[in-house]
Amino acid sequence: YTGNRSSPVREVSVDPCDGSVPLCIRDLTFRYRIREQPALRDLSLDLHPGELMLVAGTSGCGKTTLIRCINGLIPSAYRGELVGTIQVFGQDARGMSMGRLSQRVGTLLQDPERQIVGSYVLNEVAFGLENLGMPREQILQQVDETLDYLGILPLRDRETFNLSGGEKQKVALAGALAMQPRILLLDEPLASLDGASAYEALDLFRRLADEGVAILLVEHRVEDVLRIRPDNVLYLRDGETAYFGAPEGMMQTLDYHEVKLPAPVVYERAKSLPAPTFEVGVKPDGGQSLISFENVAFRYDPSLPEVLHDVNFTVCKGDIVAILGANGAGKTTLVKHTLGLLKPTEGTVVLEGRETGDISVAQAARTIGYVFQSPSQMLFAPTVAEELAFGPRNLGFDMEQVQRDTEWALDVVNMSEHADSPPLALSFGQQKRVSIAAVLAMRSRILMMDEPTSGQDYWNYTAFMDAILQMPGFDAVIFITHDLDLAISYANRIVLVSEGRIAADGSPAEVLKDRDLLRRCRIVPTSLLKLNLEMFPVTGAFMRAEMLAHVGD
Repeated sequence: YTGNRSSPVREVSVDPCDGSVPLCIRDLTFRYRIREQPALRDLSLDLHPGELMLVAGTSGCGKTTLIRCINGLIPSAYRGELVGTIQVFGQDARGMSMGRLSQRVGTLLQDPERQIVGSYVLNEVAFGLENLGMPREQILQQVDETLDYLGILPLRDRETFNLSGGEKQKVALAGALAMQPRILLLDEPLASLDGASAYEALDLFRRLADEGVAILLVEHRVEDVLRIRPDNVLYLRDGETAYFGAPEGMMQTLDYHEVKLPAPVVYERAKSLPAPTFEVGVKPDGGQSLISFENVAFRYDPSLPEVLHDVNFTVCKGDIVAILGANGAGKTTLVKHTLGLLKPTEGTVVLEGRETGDISVAQAARTIGYVFQSPSQMLFAPTVAEELAFGPRNLGFDMEQVQRDTEWALDVVNMSEHADSPPLALSFGQQKRVSIAAVLAMRSRILMMDEPTSGQDYWNYTAFMDAILQMPGFDAVIFITHDLDLAISYANRIVLVSEGRIAADGSPAEVLKDRDLLRRCRIVPTSLLKLNLEMFPVTGAFMRAEMLAHVGD
């Protein structure tokens, strides 16, 4: 089977499901036990052999719930009311054991931290095969073939704990592919990947589809997915089908404020709308040093090679710094030094005149608010409101201020309606916003975020980034990101990290115009970067496509 990229859009049949169709869903409605409203309503679709279907939509619209319904996590792990039918190769999915279902349906979860259970990569990828009772020799062969197929065989004997977020994502995918499923469910597989790795992953998904695997791909990075020409697009809004059809129709149908469409499409459509306004509240004051790295080197263990090498750079008041680089380049290791979560092996890190080696993490947290890459590393309270109140209370804020700042932070991230919800019952994207709000509520003067847009739809992430950067009170904002367009839209300074070293440090225009440098750092130019470079002689600054559309008005 060679795929069906040129075939017309398939209409969902009202006939009973055909056993030759890998996945058949009819009139699916599901409501979580703790929710009043359904997460999915009257959803029907067919997924054929070799078909790659993109599923998009705002955070919390039901995308992850759909995957849980298909792979059996609903109702085995998540309880609620389910109506409708789900058939896998003609069999009722609810009547199949998790073991049998997992042999046919492979799943890559949104947060690899929740999926990885093995201490070493080899153990992790072999886990499912061991549970099937396969012979050891066959398991080792299948594991090595899968790791080699994904290009990550060198990770075979690494500890999973020490892998980067992107490396963990690849290992989790290897664990799913080792089972050789005929249906593959991918929940935000690009969320933790650098630009080049994301392109490699998408090419792999296209290849798997062309080899006959039926793929349901949930992803917010719509522009990236469009490059591999998905066969169909399902767009969900509030649990219902808002659009189902060819990718071309989506370009003119969907609101570009909800979905990040290619920059030229947004540029043309935005011309007929009022010009957006945006004024940054983070103001420079002449170069006051806030954080300084001086000849910093670091290794996690004396027996391991260095992760950081001779790092020197300074963050000044008014800086909005985007830290870019490949998976495993050392970005997260770098920023953890600013809070004292890690101490330099050599050199010094200075926070407002004091070496981080001489202050506690609690003391540093009064100045720096740090949002971890994985929200599961931060969230623990029974409700969202209690989660947000925890930090300010421990900093000694009075109850009136705690209440005021909690409400403000929830409003910034568009989560006010979930104040009484358990954080761990929310979607990954919503959990990420709660973790950001928890740090905002602490009113730290330096905000540091690791992959803030991971799991976020375009509308939500532009809304909270706009609110954060327009709000006075922050001395500096630092964020690690694989989303090049996020850096283009908001940063006044780009720091490129490559193999533990600072490869470049300067304004977006200075750093991002060097194609050879970007390629070495595994950063793939986007349509927004290309449009900004074309218009820079006129604009003198980088900005979002909808703002570029009104230059000269």
